[in-house]
Amino acid sequence: MTREQRLATTFVELADSLVEDFDVVELLVLLTERSVELLGAEAAGLLLADGNGNLRLIAATSEAIETVELFQIQNDEGPCRDAFHDGAPVEVVDLAHAADRWPRFAPVAAAAGFRAAHAFPLRLRGSVLGAMNLFRVEPLPMTAAEVATAQALADVATIAVLQSRALHESRMVAEQLQGALHSRVAIEQAKGIIAERHGCDMDTAFRALRNHARRGGLRLSDVAHDVVAGALRPEDLRTST
Repeated sequence: MTREQRLATTFVELADSLVEDFDVVELLVLLTERSVELLGAEAAGLLLADGNGNLRLIAATSEAIETVELFQIQNDEGPCRDAFHDGAPVEVVDLAHAADRWPRFAPVAAAAGFRAAHAFPLRLRGSVLGAMNLFRVEPLPMTAAEVATAQALADVATIAVLQSRALHESRMVAEQLQGALHSRVAIEQAKGIIAERHGCDMDTAFRALRNHARRGGLRLSDVAHDVVAGALRPEDLRTST
């Protein structure tokens, strides 16, 4: 399949996911995974602002990038933070030379194996809802076509968040984001329960959670809540595909 075909397939897949009562967290996880596949990145994360304007982690493609993103939030410095506050894309081709800009974040990201960082804002007219990060292990810039594709994917994420709000017209944006954040917390708790019970790592636990949701046509967040509440036993989830 050519890059153009994979790109078209991805946007069709994402558009098909924007159906009534879709799971916004699951869609954003899918979007970060497809961004990695399409843009030659090794990892991606997506942060959204809560009702107080503080960035919160919503989606990450691995535990390693989740740790890096949480460090970025806790220390209030890094590419996503800058893209969110400036409303413009951020590109640092080599984090080894970014110590002046991000003295705490750059060494942590480099220690995790990442060399290049790219961030794209989730824009809504004059407002910014959050930002998406892409990391590469090689110090490589993005081409103009890759930058355009990445921003288009970030715009899809914006549409997903806004569509989720439209499906709940009585809620404000902050309330909707808060719901997504609550779902994310349940997913993290469920991953921990599954990992402990099966003796597997967190990435494997997440795949088991999502595969169970997909096989049953269920919302990822609902399955996570069931695991946390004890309504679904971790033993009933398969950790192998």
